[in-house]
Amino acid sequence: MFYINSEFSHTIEIKKSKFIAHLVPFHLFDETMKKLKMIHPKARHFVYAYRYINEFDQIVENCSDDGEPKGTSGKPSLKVLAGQELVNTAVIIVRYFGGIRLGTGGLVRAYGDAVNEVISTATLLEYKKLERRSLSIAYDILGKIEYLIEHIDDLHIEQKEFASNVELRICGTKESFECLKSQLPLGVDFDF
Repeated sequence: MFYINSEFSHTIEIKKSKFIAHLVPFHLFDETMKKLKMIHPKARHFVYAYRYINEFDQIVENCSDDGEPKGTSGKPSLKVLAGQELVNTAVIIVRYFGGIRLGTGGLVRAYGDAVNEVISTATLLEYKKLERRSLSIAYDILGKIEYLIEHIDDLHIEQKEFASNVELRICGTKESFECLKSQLPLGVDFDF
């Protein structure tokens, strides 16, 4: 599976209709939709599709034809996302009608092509399930722990809180946490 971490856009034109596809990380979907509706007030349709992984490790999918004939735009867009194994990703296609009807088959091809084109311009990253864990350490070993975390792939500090000890909120894969655990100095004990 794959995901993206920034926005990509691409425009195609078919029989005078413009299809402007925006591929965005899922957490930016609502914000991007609002922005696009402000930027393109004269557009006829804002078709979308998205796939994300919920807290139960299930893939949630949704799509909308936004006024296009049923099944001609949202579903083909979603099918492309699924075919490319994209998760935590949304696509919004802004359509400006050019005056020439494309028919149902033409719409299916146009929306599918728009999504394929924007994906071809995107940088896809391999999806890895991330976990978040906390670690409480003494101030005098903070530098050493930060150094360890910095040099382990797929592991990073999300948050630091300074109290009687330093509380670290760490994000990473299961394997990266195992690597960290094996390298911790003696006396640093915490449960994964």
